[in-house]
Amino acid sequence: MQAVTLGPEGTYSHRAASAVTDDVDFRESVTAIVEAVADGEFDRGVVPIENSIEGSVTETLDALTDREVAAVQEIVTPIRHALLARGEDFSVVASHSQALAQCRSYLESEYPDAELEAVASTARGVEHARENPDVAGIGHPANAHENEADDLRVIAEGIQDRTSNATRFLVIAPTDERSDAGGKSSLVVYPNANYPGLLLELLEPFADRDINLTRVESRPSGERLGDYVFHVDFEAGLYEDRAQAAIADVEDIAEKGWVRKLGSYDTEHVV
Repeated sequence: MQAVTLGPEGTYSHRAASAVTDDVDFRESVTAIVEAVADGEFDRGVVPIENSIEGSVTETLDALTDREVAAVQEIVTPIRHALLARGEDFSVVASHSQALAQCRSYLESEYPDAELEAVASTARGVEHARENPDVAGIGHPANAHENEADDLRVIAEGIQDRTSNATRFLVIAPTDERSDAGGKSSLVVYPNANYPGLLLELLEPFADRDINLTRVESRPSGERLGDYVFHVDFEAGLYEDRAQAAIADVEDIAEKGWVRKLGSYDTEHVV
């Protein structure tokens, strides 16, 4: 099995993907990963969906709206950020925008004059730090010891604003591998409507059947101002009668639009 995730080697996405398979390829964006899986280039894709500090990853939500794939597994991994550099004299901190945001308080306190540079991934920021003594990167502490000749140093560890920092990844697959079995399920709902009480109508079918919603996120549809797509996660498998009944109600409410069942899946925790 071959998987694709955010690269280069050493990203947190790479660590999560390694729990799926040893054969991992890389892309520079979540959109490219979802497209590659939807087009059948890879058996699996691993994409970040939500961080405990910064919330949902909007690029992933939008990509899951634009292309049809299945969600077959959830991977949760703790995020241990370290500041990595060749020395302590640097003026730029480069990392993924999410990592920079997750370490905002530390950077403002310890390096208030440093320029923050958002790059495609944490590993890309570490690469910049390895190549340029004026740059520090944010990444996993192990990124500083990738080879014997590595002169990258761990300047500080545990620099994330909260020690509970964790990221949730979805493992995606072609649509024909969608499963109805699992402890959690995900939907993408486009009602193609906008009126008072719409969101309440969409959520009530789950509450009426005692189904716990673990995440509800709205994203602009891109069709017109005030028009939204809703991403819904809930604790029930699509095989369950109560889930099927709730979704049937949602489909009736969204009859002018569509409801996409990403699938049901179980969760794996990866340290």
